[in-house]
Amino acid sequence: MEYRTLGNTELKLSTITHGAFAIGGSMWGGNEKKDSIDSIHASLDHGVTSIDTAPFYGFGLSEEIIGEAIKGKDRSNIQLLTKFGLVWDESNAGKGEFFFDAEEGGKKIPVYKYAAKASIIKEVEESLKRLGTDYIDLLQLHWPDNSTSIGETMEALEVLIQQGKIRAAGVSNYSVDQLGEASITFKLASNQVSYSMLNRTIENELVPYALENELGIIVYSPMERGLLTGKYFKESKLKGDDHRNGYFSQFDLAKVKSFLQAIEPIAKSKGATLSQLVLQWTILQPGISVVLAGARNAEQAIANAQALDFKLSEDELRVIDNELLKL
Repeated sequence: MEYRTLGNTELKLSTITHGAFAIGGSMWGGNEKKDSIDSIHASLDHGVTSIDTAPFYGFGLSEEIIGEAIKGKDRSNIQLLTKFGLVWDESNAGKGEFFFDAEEGGKKIPVYKYAAKASIIKEVEESLKRLGTDYIDLLQLHWPDNSTSIGETMEALEVLIQQGKIRAAGVSNYSVDQLGEASITFKLASNQVSYSMLNRTIENELVPYALENELGIIVYSPMERGLLTGKYFKESKLKGDDHRNGYFSQFDLAKVKSFLQAIEPIAKSKGATLSQLVLQWTILQPGISVVLAGARNAEQAIANAQALDFKLSEDELRVIDNELLKL
Protein backbone atom coordinates (compact mmCIF):
# COMPACT_ATOMS: atom_id res chain seq x y z
CA MET A 1 0.00 0.00 0.00
CA GLU A 2 1.07 3.58 -0.63
CA TYR A 3 0.11 6.60 1.45
CA ARG A 4 -0.26 10.19 0.30
CA THR A 5 -0.60 13.50 2.09
CA LEU A 6 -3.94 15.08 1.27
CA GLY A 7 -3.70 18.54 -0.27
CA ASN A 8 -2.19 21.15 2.04
CA THR A 9 -2.87 19.13 5.22
CA GLU A 10 -0.82 16.79 7.39
CA LEU A 11 -3.42 14.07 6.85
CA LYS A 12 -1.98 10.91 5.27
CA LEU A 13 -4.44 8.58 3.56
CA SER A 14 -4.01 5.17 1.98
CA THR A 15 -4.14 5.57 -1.81
CA ILE A 16 -6.78 2.86 -1.83
CA THR A 17 -9.48 4.03 0.56
CA HIS A 18 -12.35 1.80 1.65
CA GLY A 19 -15.57 3.18 0.14
CA ALA A 20 -18.45 2.38 2.49
CA PHE A 21 -21.51 3.33 0.43
CA ALA A 22 -22.56 -0.24 -0.40
CA ILE A 23 -22.26 -1.56 3.16
CA GLY A 24 -25.03 0.84 4.12
CA GLY A 25 -27.30 -1.34 1.99
CA SER A 26 -29.60 1.36 0.64
CA MET A 27 -29.64 1.59 -3.16
CA TRP A 28 -27.30 -1.42 -3.44
CA GLY A 29 -29.74 -4.27 -2.87
CA GLY A 30 -28.76 -4.70 0.80
CA ASN A 31 -25.72 -6.25 2.45
CA GLU A 32 -25.09 -8.62 5.35
CA LYS A 33 -23.75 -6.88 8.45
CA LYS A 34 -21.11 -9.57 9.12
CA ASP A 35 -19.81 -9.28 5.56
CA SER A 36 -19.64 -5.51 5.93
CA ILE A 37 -17.64 -5.68 9.16
CA ASP A 38 -15.38 -8.37 7.69
CA SER A 39 -14.69 -6.11 4.71
CA ILE A 40 -13.51 -3.31 7.01
CA HIS A 41 -11.33 -5.64 9.07
CA ALA A 42 -9.80 -7.11 5.90
CA SER A 43 -9.07 -3.64 4.55
CA LEU A 44 -7.30 -2.62 7.76
CA ASP A 45 -5.36 -5.88 7.87
CA HIS A 46 -4.06 -5.28 4.34
CA GLY A 47 -2.85 -1.71 4.70
CA VAL A 48 -5.98 0.27 3.89
CA THR A 49 -6.05 2.76 6.74
CA SER A 50 -8.69 5.17 5.39
CA ILE A 51 -12.47 4.62 5.34
CA ASP A 52 -14.91 6.93 3.54
CA THR A 53 -18.57 7.00 4.48
CA ALA A 54 -21.52 9.39 4.90
CA PRO A 55 -24.63 9.70 7.09
CA PHE A 56 -26.77 9.16 4.00
CA TYR A 57 -25.29 5.70 3.34
CA GLY A 58 -27.98 3.49 4.77
CA PHE A 59 -29.40 6.46 6.71
CA GLY A 60 -26.70 6.15 9.36
CA LEU A 61 -26.16 2.39 9.07
CA SER A 62 -22.81 2.61 7.27
CA GLU A 63 -21.36 4.87 9.97
CA GLU A 64 -22.74 2.60 12.72
CA ILE A 65 -21.18 -0.49 11.14
CA ILE A 66 -17.83 1.27 10.82
CA GLY A 67 -18.02 2.35 14.46
CA GLU A 68 -18.63 -1.24 15.50
CA ALA A 69 -15.87 -2.58 13.22
CA ILE A 70 -13.14 -0.26 14.54
CA LYS A 71 -14.10 -0.50 18.20
CA GLY A 72 -11.03 -1.44 20.24
CA LYS A 73 -8.60 -0.75 17.40
CA ASP A 74 -5.87 1.91 17.47
CA ARG A 75 -7.78 4.98 16.29
CA SER A 76 -4.53 6.85 15.50
CA ASN A 77 -3.85 4.38 12.68
CA ILE A 78 -7.28 4.84 11.07
CA GLN A 79 -8.51 7.83 9.10
CA LEU A 80 -12.27 8.31 9.13
CA LEU A 81 -13.74 10.32 6.27
CA THR A 82 -17.40 11.21 6.42
CA LYS A 83 -19.74 13.85 5.06
CA PHE A 84 -22.60 16.22 5.79
CA GLY A 85 -25.20 18.14 3.86
CA LEU A 86 -27.74 15.48 2.85
CA VAL A 87 -30.62 15.51 5.35
CA TRP A 88 -33.79 13.51 5.64
CA ASP A 89 -34.87 13.66 9.29
CA GLU A 90 -38.10 15.39 10.28
CA SER A 91 -36.32 18.24 12.10
CA ASN A 92 -34.90 19.37 8.75
CA ALA A 93 -37.94 18.52 6.63
CA GLY A 94 -38.32 20.94 3.76
CA LYS A 95 -35.13 22.83 4.53
CA GLY A 96 -32.51 23.38 1.89
CA GLU A 97 -32.71 22.20 -1.69
CA PHE A 98 -34.75 19.12 -2.60
CA PHE A 99 -32.45 16.45 -4.05
CA PHE A 100 -34.45 13.27 -4.66
CA ASP A 101 -36.71 10.67 -3.07
CA ALA A 102 -34.74 7.76 -1.65
CA GLU A 103 -36.36 4.42 -0.89
CA GLU A 104 -35.92 2.51 2.35
CA GLY A 105 -38.04 -0.44 3.41
CA GLY A 106 -40.54 0.23 0.64
CA LYS A 107 -41.04 3.85 1.74
CA LYS A 108 -40.04 7.02 -0.08
CA ILE A 109 -37.84 9.34 1.95
CA PRO A 110 -37.31 12.91 0.68
CA VAL A 111 -33.63 13.87 0.79
CA TYR A 112 -32.51 17.53 0.82
CA LYS A 113 -29.17 19.22 0.23
CA TYR A 114 -28.74 21.45 3.27
CA ALA A 115 -25.46 22.92 4.52
CA ALA A 116 -26.47 25.64 6.97
CA LYS A 117 -24.12 26.14 9.92
CA ALA A 118 -26.40 24.85 12.69
CA SER A 119 -27.32 21.77 10.66
CA ILE A 120 -23.66 20.94 10.02
CA ILE A 121 -22.79 21.16 13.72
CA LYS A 122 -25.74 18.87 14.51
CA GLU A 123 -24.80 16.36 11.81
CA VAL A 124 -21.24 16.11 13.04
CA GLU A 125 -22.34 15.31 16.58
CA GLU A 126 -24.57 12.54 15.22
CA SER A 127 -21.76 11.15 13.05
CA LEU A 128 -19.32 11.14 15.96
CA LYS A 129 -21.80 9.14 18.02
CA ARG A 130 -22.45 6.60 15.26
CA LEU A 131 -18.73 6.21 14.51
CA GLY A 132 -17.87 5.88 18.19
CA THR A 133 -15.11 8.48 18.05
CA ASP A 134 -14.42 12.01 19.27
CA TYR A 135 -12.99 13.38 16.03
CA ILE A 136 -13.33 12.99 12.27
CA ASP A 137 -10.19 13.06 10.15
CA LEU A 138 -11.81 14.56 7.05
CA LEU A 139 -15.30 16.05 6.97
CA GLN A 140 -16.73 16.68 3.52
CA LEU A 141 -19.75 18.50 2.11
CA HIS A 142 -21.64 15.76 0.28
CA TRP A 143 -23.23 17.91 -2.45
CA PRO A 144 -23.32 21.66 -3.09
CA ASP A 145 -26.35 23.35 -1.50
CA ASN A 146 -27.55 26.36 -3.49
CA SER A 147 -29.87 27.44 -0.67
CA THR A 148 -26.97 28.19 1.69
CA SER A 149 -24.08 30.58 1.04
CA ILE A 150 -20.70 28.96 0.63
CA GLY A 151 -19.37 31.40 3.22
CA GLU A 152 -21.76 30.10 5.88
CA THR A 153 -20.80 26.50 5.18
CA MET A 154 -17.09 27.34 5.35
CA GLU A 155 -17.61 29.19 8.63
CA ALA A 156 -19.04 26.03 10.19
CA LEU A 157 -16.04 24.01 9.05
CA GLU A 158 -13.66 26.52 10.63
CA VAL A 159 -15.55 26.29 13.93
CA LEU A 160 -15.37 22.48 13.91
CA ILE A 161 -11.63 22.54 13.29
CA GLN A 162 -11.12 24.99 16.15
CA GLN A 163 -13.19 22.73 18.41
CA GLY A 164 -11.05 19.71 17.47
CA LYS A 165 -14.08 17.83 16.15
CA ILE A 166 -12.48 17.50 12.71
CA ARG A 167 -8.84 17.47 11.54
CA ALA A 168 -9.48 18.74 8.01
CA ALA A 169 -12.38 19.61 5.76
CA GLY A 170 -13.20 19.17 2.11
CA VAL A 171 -16.10 19.19 -0.30
CA SER A 172 -17.59 16.86 -2.87
CA ASN A 173 -18.80 17.61 -6.38
CA TYR A 174 -17.68 21.26 -6.31
CA SER A 175 -16.97 23.15 -9.53
CA VAL A 176 -13.80 25.20 -9.94
CA ASP A 177 -15.86 28.37 -9.46
CA GLN A 178 -17.29 27.07 -6.18
CA LEU A 179 -13.81 26.09 -4.99
CA GLY A 180 -12.59 29.57 -5.78
CA GLU A 181 -15.39 31.16 -3.77
CA ALA A 182 -14.76 28.85 -0.82
CA SER A 183 -11.04 29.68 -0.84
CA ILE A 184 -11.81 33.31 0.01
CA THR A 185 -12.64 32.31 3.60
CA PHE A 186 -11.37 28.73 4.09
CA LYS A 187 -8.54 26.50 2.88
CA LEU A 188 -10.15 23.27 1.73
CA ALA A 189 -8.19 20.02 1.85
CA SER A 190 -9.93 18.21 -0.97
CA ASN A 191 -12.70 17.80 -3.49
CA GLN A 192 -14.27 14.35 -3.84
CA VAL A 193 -15.49 13.80 -7.38
CA SER A 194 -16.60 11.13 -9.81
CA TYR A 195 -13.79 10.01 -12.11
CA SER A 196 -13.15 6.88 -14.11
CA MET A 197 -11.89 5.57 -17.44
CA LEU A 198 -15.40 6.30 -18.75
CA ASN A 199 -15.76 9.72 -17.12
CA ARG A 200 -12.71 11.99 -17.39
CA THR A 201 -14.28 15.46 -17.43
CA ILE A 202 -12.35 16.61 -14.33
CA GLU A 203 -9.15 16.54 -16.37
CA ASN A 204 -10.23 19.70 -18.20
CA GLU A 205 -10.48 22.21 -15.32
CA LEU A 206 -10.46 20.59 -11.89
CA VAL A 207 -7.17 18.72 -12.11
CA PRO A 208 -5.16 21.79 -13.24
CA TYR A 209 -6.83 23.86 -10.49
CA ALA A 210 -6.06 21.22 -7.84
CA LEU A 211 -2.40 20.93 -8.87
CA GLU A 212 -1.99 24.70 -8.76
CA ASN A 213 -3.76 25.17 -5.42
CA GLU A 214 -2.57 22.20 -3.33
CA LEU A 215 -6.04 20.66 -3.37
CA GLY A 216 -6.42 16.93 -2.97
CA ILE A 217 -8.67 15.01 -5.34
CA ILE A 218 -10.50 12.02 -3.91
CA VAL A 219 -12.04 9.83 -6.60
CA TYR A 220 -15.33 8.02 -6.23
CA SER A 221 -16.88 5.57 -8.71
CA PRO A 222 -13.53 4.62 -10.34
CA MET A 223 -15.13 1.28 -11.27
CA GLU A 224 -18.34 2.96 -12.43
CA ARG A 225 -20.24 1.14 -9.68
CA GLY A 226 -18.91 -2.24 -10.79
CA LEU A 227 -19.27 -1.89 -14.56
CA LEU A 228 -15.49 -1.81 -15.12
CA THR A 229 -14.99 -5.04 -13.17
CA GLY A 230 -16.37 -6.88 -16.20
CA LYS A 231 -18.65 -8.98 -13.98
CA TYR A 232 -21.79 -7.35 -15.34
CA PHE A 233 -21.11 -8.73 -18.81
CA LYS A 234 -20.72 -12.25 -17.43
CA GLU A 235 -23.46 -12.30 -14.82
CA SER A 236 -25.61 -9.22 -15.61
CA LYS A 237 -28.10 -9.93 -12.86
CA LEU A 238 -28.91 -7.11 -10.46
CA LYS A 239 -31.64 -7.05 -7.83
CA GLY A 240 -34.71 -5.05 -8.75
CA ASP A 241 -33.99 -2.26 -6.24
CA ASP A 242 -30.34 -1.93 -7.28
CA HIS A 243 -29.88 1.61 -8.63
CA ARG A 244 -27.32 0.36 -11.16
CA ASN A 245 -30.10 -1.05 -13.33
CA GLY A 246 -30.69 2.51 -14.51
CA TYR A 247 -27.18 3.88 -13.98
CA PHE A 248 -25.51 1.58 -16.50
CA SER A 249 -27.88 2.66 -19.27
CA GLN A 250 -25.92 5.91 -19.78
CA PHE A 251 -22.98 4.00 -21.28
CA ASP A 252 -22.48 2.35 -24.68
CA LEU A 253 -22.25 -1.10 -23.14
CA ALA A 254 -21.04 -2.77 -26.36
CA LYS A 255 -18.05 -0.40 -26.51
CA VAL A 256 -17.33 -0.84 -22.80
CA LYS A 257 -17.35 -4.62 -23.23
CA SER A 258 -14.94 -4.40 -26.17
CA PHE A 259 -12.65 -2.09 -24.21
CA LEU A 260 -12.50 -4.44 -21.24
CA GLN A 261 -11.77 -7.40 -23.53
CA ALA A 262 -8.90 -5.41 -25.08
CA ILE A 263 -7.19 -4.57 -21.78
CA GLU A 264 -7.91 -7.79 -19.89
CA PRO A 265 -4.78 -9.53 -21.28
CA ILE A 266 -2.65 -6.88 -19.54
CA ALA A 267 -4.32 -7.68 -16.22
CA LYS A 268 -3.89 -11.42 -16.76
CA SER A 269 -0.19 -10.98 -17.58
CA LYS A 270 0.22 -9.43 -14.12
CA GLY A 271 -1.80 -12.08 -12.34
CA ALA A 272 -4.29 -9.32 -11.57
CA THR A 273 -7.98 -8.72 -12.10
CA LEU A 274 -9.57 -6.08 -14.30
CA SER A 275 -10.67 -4.29 -11.13
CA GLN A 276 -7.10 -4.07 -9.85
CA LEU A 277 -5.83 -2.81 -13.21
CA VAL A 278 -8.54 -0.13 -13.32
CA LEU A 279 -7.77 1.00 -9.76
CA GLN A 280 -4.04 1.27 -10.45
CA TRP A 281 -4.59 3.20 -13.70
CA THR A 282 -6.80 5.65 -11.80
CA ILE A 283 -4.27 6.17 -9.01
CA LEU A 284 -1.54 6.92 -11.56
CA GLN A 285 -3.42 9.77 -13.23
CA PRO A 286 -2.13 13.33 -12.61
CA GLY A 287 -3.68 15.18 -9.67
CA ILE A 288 -5.38 12.16 -8.13
CA SER A 289 -4.69 11.80 -4.39
CA VAL A 290 -6.62 8.70 -3.37
CA VAL A 291 -9.21 6.41 -4.89
CA LEU A 292 -12.28 5.02 -3.16
CA ALA A 293 -12.92 1.33 -3.72
CA GLY A 294 -16.10 -0.22 -2.39
CA ALA A 295 -16.15 -3.69 -0.85
CA ARG A 296 -19.11 -5.73 0.34
CA ASN A 297 -17.02 -8.53 1.88
CA ALA A 298 -13.49 -9.47 2.92
CA GLU A 299 -12.60 -11.01 -0.44
CA GLN A 300 -13.38 -7.81 -2.33
CA ALA A 301 -11.58 -5.69 0.26
CA ILE A 302 -8.40 -7.75 -0.01
CA ALA A 303 -8.49 -7.62 -3.79
CA ASN A 304 -8.81 -3.83 -3.69
CA ALA A 305 -5.91 -3.52 -1.25
CA GLN A 306 -3.70 -5.55 -3.61
CA ALA A 307 -4.26 -3.22 -6.58
CA LEU A 308 -0.73 -1.86 -6.17
CA ASP A 309 1.00 -5.23 -5.80
CA PHE A 310 2.07 -5.12 -9.46
CA LYS A 311 3.36 -2.33 -11.70
CA LEU A 312 1.99 -1.13 -15.03
CA SER A 313 4.75 -0.19 -17.47
CA GLU A 314 4.73 2.94 -19.61
CA ASP A 315 4.05 0.79 -22.69
CA GLU A 316 1.10 -0.89 -20.99
CA LEU A 317 -0.32 2.46 -19.92
CA ARG A 318 -0.04 3.67 -23.53
CA VAL A 319 -1.95 0.61 -24.73
CA ILE A 320 -4.73 1.31 -22.23
CA ASP A 321 -4.89 4.97 -23.19
CA ASN A 322 -5.05 4.09 -26.89
CA GLU A 323 -7.96 1.75 -26.23
CA LEU A 324 -9.69 4.48 -24.22
CA LEU A 325 -9.63 6.69 -27.32
CA LYS A 326 -11.96 4.20 -29.00
CA LEU A 327 -14.71 4.64 -26.41
